[in-house]
Amino acid sequence: MYGSNKAVTDDTDRTEFRKTEKKYKLYYDQNSKRKKQPKQVDLSEVLDFKSFLDSYHQNGELPPEIVVVDCRFDRPVFGLESRPGFYFIPGALSVDEQCRWIRDSLMSFPQPPNRTNHNAIYGPISDLFAAVKERKVLVEDENMPAGLDSGSNGCVGNEDTCRWSFCEEDSVLSRGRSCKSVSASVLLRKLRWSTLGLQFDWSKRNYNVSLPHNKIPDELCQLAKKLAAPAMPMGEEFQPEAAIVNYFASEIGGKLVTPDLPWTLVI
Repeated sequence: MYGSNKAVTDDTDRTEFRKTEKKYKLYYDQNSKRKKQPKQVDLSEVLDFKSFLDSYHQNGELPPEIVVVDCRFDRPVFGLESRPGFYFIPGALSVDEQCRWIRDSLMSFPQPPNRTNHNAIYGPISDLFAAVKERKVLVEDENMPAGLDSGSNGCVGNEDTCRWSFCEEDSVLSRGRSCKSVSASVLLRKLRWSTLGLQFDWSKRNYNVSLPHNKIPDELCQLAKKLAAPAMPMGEEFQPEAAIVNYFASEIGGKLVTPDLPWTLVI
């Protein structure tokens, strides 16, 4: 994350999250005569999870604020005494599991009826990842009659007079500049989120149960139940109904989620 050079003196309207985010943002020293250099940041209060995990495995020692959570889990789960509800599960996913969910995040999770950030402009897009491999281009056809399905490899825009479908790159070039188009690779690079299960209406900040949706895949449900177990009361099991997949193009910055729903309904 990159911060401005403007000094901030008033923290009264900031949450603890925003104060911490500002503290650890990347700032550059503009007074340097050489190539701009990042300013030094005091990391003395930052927790090094790898360091304390190595120490725990070697001699069972932990920093004073770190505790082992007594829960029904197949590996140690750690928490912060000063932050009830915070849990750290080291090695929660194996490399193979991570690769599997990355593949599904690109090939399966953006598939309709799941919604993505592209829905607002292009409508539901099917088989985006396959279209990238085939070097296809999404093309607007304003002359397509309203209500006509553009096929399994196309998508229907929000307006009745606007239809989009994937075409071969060569066929788009032959049309010249007479049509609006965007390559599948650009759409994939600009993919920011997709929603699973019950679909979230970001304009109303609420779940729209009337929107078509599929249930969250069973294996993903089981994984969510397993990882949520340390936070659940004894005898209760987490029931996943909705999820969002975030796609980060580069560095992962801080993110504060402020749903309008009661905190008792979400994890």
